[in-house]
Amino acid sequence: MKMSPKTIRLKELPFLNEQTCKIKNPEKLEIQLNELVSGGPAKLQIVSDFDHTITKQRTSNGTACATSFEIFSSCKSLPSNYTSESKKLFNKYHPIEIDPSIPLKEKVNHMIEWWSKTNDILVGFAFDGKELDDVAIKYKDCLRDRSDEFFEILDKLDVPVLVFSAGLGHSVESVLKQANVYNDRVKVISNFLQTKDGLVNGFKHPIIHTFNKNETVLVESDYSSLVHDRDNIILMGDSLGDADMANGVPSSSNIVKIGFLFHHVNENLEKYMDTFDIVLIDDQTMNVPIGLLNLIKN
Repeated sequence: MKMSPKTIRLKELPFLNEQTCKIKNPEKLEIQLNELVSGGPAKLQIVSDFDHTITKQRTSNGTACATSFEIFSSCKSLPSNYTSESKKLFNKYHPIEIDPSIPLKEKVNHMIEWWSKTNDILVGFAFDGKELDDVAIKYKDCLRDRSDEFFEILDKLDVPVLVFSAGLGHSVESVLKQANVYNDRVKVISNFLQTKDGLVNGFKHPIIHTFNKNETVLVESDYSSLVHDRDNIILMGDSLGDADMANGVPSSSNIVKIGFLFHHVNENLEKYMDTFDIVLIDDQTMNVPIGLLNLIKN
């Protein structure tokens, strides 16, 4: 006779009772976690941002971890005008992206501007993708602590992972491969370069920025075939816009949203707690996602 699963109680989960872990609605989360456990691995999928979500927001010495575009910019063969203009755009628009005082609608307009201007400077030069693999080796340790364990558990449980990134897909895939966590059940939806006459010619469309990730996921039919009956979702992101990455799934889906908060903590905490079920403050590990997976697999 099969035993009924033990009821999950938040107070019994040390990884959700750390000072860095904030939960606005414990009762709701408790119900969600029990649904995850009841459904088991066969009903689970992961939807995650990449930059500063799968990768750390800072290193142990406090410096920021490189984004996927910054990794690309580290390639020595890129023309100097691209790297200098790309840095100017980052310095102008990134502060806007993380500024809690700027309304969302205004941010969206700035993000469209940023990605459009980036598209314009990604034109007319040759690029060898093998160089990116060589560069990515240097950045594989930027993944959150215990990321290898996180992906290993998912692989053993046959749980599909959608990595949904507004960054550069070539860098995302390359870093995941160099870190030995990329496999057939990991799907990257991101901005990928296209070529014309052997030269880079901007992004393939549609262009994905921080606040429109939810608009393209369902067109990926090959990924959809992996998850059509998986209505339990663990979603992870570091931006408020990331919380919408699973928009478009059936309304009956059970979505546990994890938000990694690092910038402007005091100003952003309330918004993050209103948006995410679990908010992790300056947590550079995969401890909480692994804790959830361990509940589901047991």
